[in-house]
Amino acid sequence: MDGAMMIPEFDHEFTQTRTALERIPEDKFDWKPHDKSYSLHELGAHLAEICYWMEPTLDLELLDLDEPWERTVPETKEALLDYFDAGVKQARAKLEGASAATMQEMWSMKYGGEIAMTMPKVAVVRSFIMNHNIHHRAQLGVYLRMLGVPVPGHYGPSADEQGGPPKAD
Repeated sequence: MDGAMMIPEFDHEFTQTRTALERIPEDKFDWKPHDKSYSLHELGAHLAEICYWMEPTLDLELLDLDEPWERTVPETKEALLDYFDAGVKQARAKLEGASAATMQEMWSMKYGGEIAMTMPKVAVVRSFIMNHNIHHRAQLGVYLRMLGVPVPGHYGPSADEQGGPPKAD
């Protein structure tokens, strides 16, 4: 499988993520549901940065998390969306150009001086990038629900888009 074969899935998932990010109320950036949780702002910034992992995934054989990673935390919702859009554009181009041979190369992640995982790059794109994005997008949906912000449907209409919870038969 080359990277171009994953483009329809990539486009769908990251389009849905943008829809969720658009709903973040900037005046609630500091809100968090629990002391151990990301703030709404931090969660949005994390979602916006995930697409930036495509380049090191496809270009490197090893990502060492013990080396400093400079996080970008945009200050406004507009800046967050601009950062996300730029990252999606970059990631999409990188994925679209990845050969089948590149996608089958092994990739490792190191943390605490130890190899934490090794798998083919195609699996890393699917799990570490796509599924990771979906996981945190769902987390954002819970945040939005708790703040009374209508939650977008990602695989069909949400209860907000249908006008209420699903009816039992």
